[in-house]
Amino acid sequence: MAGMKNVPQFFASALVFLMGGLMFQGTERSCRAQDGQTGQGSAQPQLVLIDTDIGDDIDDAFALALALRSPELKILGVTTTFGDTEMRARLLDRYLKAVGRSDIPVAAGPPSKTDNVLTQRAYALQAPAVVHADGAAFLLDQIRKHPEEITLIAIGPLFTVQAALSRDPDTFRKLKRVVMMGGSIERGYDGKDGQRRPPDAEWNINRNPAGAQALLAAGVPIFMMPLDSTQIHLQAPERKAIFSHGSPLTDQLTLLYHQWMAGTESHSPAPTLFDPVAVTYTFRPDLCPTKPLRIEVDDKGFTRPVAGEPNVQVCMQSDEQGFLKLLLDRIAEK
Repeated sequence: MAGMKNVPQFFASALVFLMGGLMFQGTERSCRAQDGQTGQGSAQPQLVLIDTDIGDDIDDAFALALALRSPELKILGVTTTFGDTEMRARLLDRYLKAVGRSDIPVAAGPPSKTDNVLTQRAYALQAPAVVHADGAAFLLDQIRKHPEEITLIAIGPLFTVQAALSRDPDTFRKLKRVVMMGGSIERGYDGKDGQRRPPDAEWNINRNPAGAQALLAAGVPIFMMPLDSTQIHLQAPERKAIFSHGSPLTDQLTLLYHQWMAGTESHSPAPTLFDPVAVTYTFRPDLCPTKPLRIEVDDKGFTRPVAGEPNVQVCMQSDEQGFLKLLLDRIAEK
């Protein structure tokens, strides 16, 4: 028959086209996982869990506010970590009730010893004293219900994360990814006058270096927002816009900010918004681009880049103005 000699060539071309399409789809899926998109369309929010040491510094309260005001995220629950985790959970109970989100479960991670001041304790004490669910068990239960779908936003020392990982590492590895605030690669804590300093043992890591070591070895995709990219200050004009806004959410931030100011000595009234950068990354990765590094954590809590296969994606520099605009647009929306 005429043209039959071209049939093998036709099938070969079709096979090349099909394989090319499959390779493109695989690459596209990998990129979506990298930048935090769900692959289900922009109308489908990402499933997130938040692990926080809210109640000491004030940035956790702003991070939670941003998450609550971001339709790209569906918060499955909030767990507390470090120190008096039950008191932190009570703070969350009051905060979430005040903003009409008592539907979000709160669980308390394992307590740990610390002499750090819980600056916002008075706020927490106004909530009823109840016994909260076990934070590590809650994390694992949610992962089992939504395997490969959950982003864990870790914005505190990693005690609760470590507890979950040690209990059931196979389930923990079914997280989609961990986006964390922690570490110090090339930039330490800035000096009082803004001067740049060499790398430090950053707080969230040095409170529990073993937890950070365990997480880096867990085999879960990790996206790290270190001091290098998170030292963004909320100056007076932005504070005025938030504190004068008058919504239930900004009223809670106002109360917590003033308790933080009263309970912390010798610091600037402009809080450093470390933790909200991690929340932002989950749905606006363009504001904090990452690069692959291999990071090791020593027993003092230093996070050092070393040679070898990358084990974490690290944001070394963020778009500070873009971040602040997003924060104000979300929290103090007119």
